[in-house]
Amino acid sequence: MGSAPLPLQPAPIAFGTDGWRGVLGVDITLERLLPVAAAAAAELAHSAPAGLDSRTVVIGSDRRFLAPELAAAIAAAVRGVGLEPLLAPDPVPTPACSWAVVHRRALGALVITASHNPPEWLGLKIKGHFGGSVEGDFTARVERRLQAGGVSVPQAGDTACFDGMGEYLDGLCSRIDTQALRRGLQQLGLAVIVDPMHGSAAGGLPALLGDGVREIRSQRDPLFGGHPPEPLAPYLEQLIAEVQASTAAGRPAVGIVFDGDGDRIAAIDERGRFCSTQLLMPLYIDHLARARQLPGRVIKTVSGSDLMRLVAEDLGREVLEKPVGFKYIASEMLSGGVLVGGEESGGVGFGQHLPERDATFAALLLLEALVEGGQPLGARLDALQARCGGASHYDRLDLRLPDMESRARLERLLQQEPPAMVAGAPVLELTATDGVKLRLGPSHWLMLRFSGTEPLLRLYCEAPDGARVAEVLAWARDLALAA
Repeated sequence: MGSAPLPLQPAPIAFGTDGWRGVLGVDITLERLLPVAAAAAAELAHSAPAGLDSRTVVIGSDRRFLAPELAAAIAAAVRGVGLEPLLAPDPVPTPACSWAVVHRRALGALVITASHNPPEWLGLKIKGHFGGSVEGDFTARVERRLQAGGVSVPQAGDTACFDGMGEYLDGLCSRIDTQALRRGLQQLGLAVIVDPMHGSAAGGLPALLGDGVREIRSQRDPLFGGHPPEPLAPYLEQLIAEVQASTAAGRPAVGIVFDGDGDRIAAIDERGRFCSTQLLMPLYIDHLARARQLPGRVIKTVSGSDLMRLVAEDLGREVLEKPVGFKYIASEMLSGGVLVGGEESGGVGFGQHLPERDATFAALLLLEALVEGGQPLGARLDALQARCGGASHYDRLDLRLPDMESRARLERLLQQEPPAMVAGAPVLELTATDGVKLRLGPSHWLMLRFSGTEPLLRLYCEAPDGARVAEVLAWARDLALAA
């Protein structure tokens, strides 16, 4: 866990790309949360489409400190604006709340979670009537309601509750033949080890697939073992070790990891290699388009691996490339005709499910693809790359610049005099969809992208081998710090 000092004063209430988040007890307090919940619920009712005859707002929470208690408390705020709260009293994955909204035809959901942020954080996500995150214009209206200072008095009362996890798992069973998947995993002889990182997705896969699935770090721990519950390789030492041990003992294994609120996924292959969605997305594309023969186009972000495009085009599928952020993928999903959409940070959505990241559903499809292919994950990915080509080496570096002035200088440099050479290779193409992406060859590129509000630069690189990835990122780091 990082050692950055905690703020002494609360930050202004403002929604980011997926909700309002801050430090618990400083930014996130019951006093501040109640009016935000009231404004969000009121806006869900005001924005409801014609024909949606509902007054219900679903409320859920993750496993963070005080999250279930705060979820129960904001029910009073929902009643205070004349609506009916429906509470999942126990922690649930965020996609379970989205499923409940669609299944029950509710106005939307309010989820108390800080997703993959550090343990001291908490926040609020808003889900619309369609089962996905609301867009920026919606949260801007919520902020305007707060600024207007309208009077809303929380109302005490009995809150109706529902089995959020049970309904969600039943819903997943309606999408995936879990009994057939159990048999397939047994026949394949593949061990499945799941690391929910102490988060709210714990228990889901074992409930669906039985004894063939073993969980680690499944108990609730609001400190998440001392680091953010984010599915990144440095936080997964135990999972990697257990997968490697199983494979060494003669039973190939796959590791599956979820973030704190169960909407992001990553995997560990039988050799202990970390597989982000840069590698999982091509597998999903192949499985859904070739094996399942489902219709639709593929949505990737500009930071997504070239292997996604190569696999999709090999199967005759259209590929759309969007700026970084799942909201751009979800917007396309709401328009229809999407097979799968994903981003490099672990979020994947599927056209036959919700316009939302759902890590447990993604895990079921991953295992289904391995059973269909008759190979463990690493071998399956190797075969896919041999068929379609494309690099398998990727990394990202987040670089904090000295100050905003340094950031502005670098932005001007990239705009006015973008590099013609990168680490000895000529730049073949420049794309400015989101930041600056410099193409150096087939499956070889560097992308520089700034944070929206901080002196933070994100560097992304894909290359034919790991050494070249490290070389290019080091070159980009030197360029940024010298600007």
